[in-house]
Amino acid sequence: MSLVLLAISLSIALGVLAFRFAVFALPVMAGIAAFLQIHGGGAGFGLSFLAGLAGAALSVGLVIAILGFARNPFLRLGALGFFAVPAAVAGYALAHGVAKHALDPGVLLTLLCGGCGAVVAVAAMINLNALGEGLLDP
Repeated sequence: MSLVLLAISLSIALGVLAFRFAVFALPVMAGIAAFLQIHGGGAGFGLSFLAGLAGAALSVGLVIAILGFARNPFLRLGALGFFAVPAAVAGYALAHGVAKHALDPGVLLTLLCGGCGAVVAVAAMINLNALGEGLLDP
């Protein structure tokens, strides 16, 4: 019985951790792309790692700069959407990986995974908007 409770609690903890990581899918994606590009060009691991960190920081910094200086709400929404689309894909994949063993493939599984992707995308938009307002307010 205690192993079942341990498995359930670890599954919940990993779900929360994966949700936290899915919110930051764009910086991870940009960092990995920069790492692979620099490493594929013949640079060493250390320089490629620094390029990956710089790519991730630049992606977050660009969106925060747009949120801080743009007054057009559509431009701000576009920047938040640019950040939220990879988070939605990660949330969909997270829910699909967990729920595909419990549900038959079909409409219900697709709706559940789509809802989870939407929740993660909205959470990413809320977190980034709060971060942008907190950093750039005087």
